[in-house]
Amino acid sequence: MLAFDYGLKNIGVASGQTVTGGANALPALKARDGIPNWDQIKALLDEWRPEKVLVGLPLNMDGSDSEMCARARKFANRIHGRFGVPVELVDERLSSFEAKGEVLAAGGSADFGRNPVDSIAARLILESWLASRP
Repeated sequence: MLAFDYGLKNIGVASGQTVTGGANALPALKARDGIPNWDQIKALLDEWRPEKVLVGLPLNMDGSDSEMCARARKFANRIHGRFGVPVELVDERLSSFEAKGEVLAAGGSADFGRNPVDSIAARLILESWLASRP
């Protein structure tokens, strides 16, 4: 399994497996206005060979679409279209908030530009998806 926390500057990445239910943050990918280096995405898919890819869907707290939802859906559709891997969108409300809290609790800096939380958020998205499965 791979999970992505889509963003305009950084795209968080995490890997995990359904057998153990564990997930690990991987180095985030740089993006230019939300456009990743597709060769890096391909390299991750080739290395991990996931059965499914998860992409966080940044819904508003009331469940309505945020401004970023359309872009996250487009990113998910492009992964599926380019690489043929099944992709599932996952509600990621509060994942970035939780990731920032995790960094601060571990004694990290509140300068999240220097201390990106994108891959921690991707790990949290993957962990919540794994925990929701029987």
